[in-house]
Amino acid sequence: MAAVIGVTVIAALTGCGGGSTNKVPGQGELVAPPKASGGTNAGTVAAKRTTYPLKIKDATGKEFTFAKAPERIASVSPAETETLYALGLGDKVVGVSDFCDYPAEVKSKPKLGSIVKPNEEALIAANADLIMTGVSMPTPTVEKLRELKVNLFKVEPKTIDDIINNIKLMGQIFDRQEQAEKLAASMEADRKKVADAVKDVKPEQKKKVFIEISPGWTVGKGEFIDELITAAGGVNVASSEKGYVQLSEEKVIAANPQVILYPKNLVDDSSKKNMDQLIRARSGWNQIDAVKNNKLVGVDDNMMSRPGPRITAALVEFAKGIYPDLVK
Repeated sequence: MAAVIGVTVIAALTGCGGGSTNKVPGQGELVAPPKASGGTNAGTVAAKRTTYPLKIKDATGKEFTFAKAPERIASVSPAETETLYALGLGDKVVGVSDFCDYPAEVKSKPKLGSIVKPNEEALIAANADLIMTGVSMPTPTVEKLRELKVNLFKVEPKTIDDIINNIKLMGQIFDRQEQAEKLAASMEADRKKVADAVKDVKPEQKKKVFIEISPGWTVGKGEFIDELITAAGGVNVASSEKGYVQLSEEKVIAANPQVILYPKNLVDDSSKKNMDQLIRARSGWNQIDAVKNNKLVGVDDNMMSRPGPRITAALVEFAKGIYPDLVK
């Protein structure tokens, strides 16, 4: 991945009156419709199988009614594409975004543009029963695609819990309950592994961490990457900021992080240097503890920036980088 502009990296990351709801924070909600004949409640899950019709609202508040599991699925969000494959739905995927590259077999699928600028003609031609998209798709784009009768389902996970709940929600939609539960359990096991490893680190001993997701760009509170740092037992030096922000070099030097995390696959287009080289070459940064003590840690950029099934694997990598003696 060679693109380094902050926006590129960032992009690549209601109620229903009268009925009971099972809210999925940051994404959508399961809506329980009236009871069907025989006393069963359509839209609920029994024995790890979805009972249709299923009513669900996505993150925009739009209500969807699924008579059956969608057969032709497209995705313009790399995170949702990864989830579809993790749920065993790869054979049903009829199109993906230009940036979808994991797992490897996704590269052979028809391309539908990017999440920020999807190819409208390709989306329509895909003839998908449902198209998944994520947080980076602008609202005007969502509205325009829906005007074109594209059946677009948007999720907006902001936390690790949201991401796991999103996987379970997709398991309901596509009748992959068992696979979703197994995947969620595996992700929870990653979280527990890290939590157990760092639980005895005292507040005053927690390491200060700076993450540079793209030259000059970092992440403050309110985003899952900040949560990854905190869950890994670190203290984000940009925690006073909100969202994705540019932080001056002087502020980073003053914060004196003990660990610097960065996307290891990122290369600067102009200098052709990787992030490790860029960081070490900056004036005054040789006085930062992380640089002096060689605590610069590269993490797979897609793994840590995509709110999908590999996010807890990124958590483990964060924890290993921050506390290598505690997390193996």
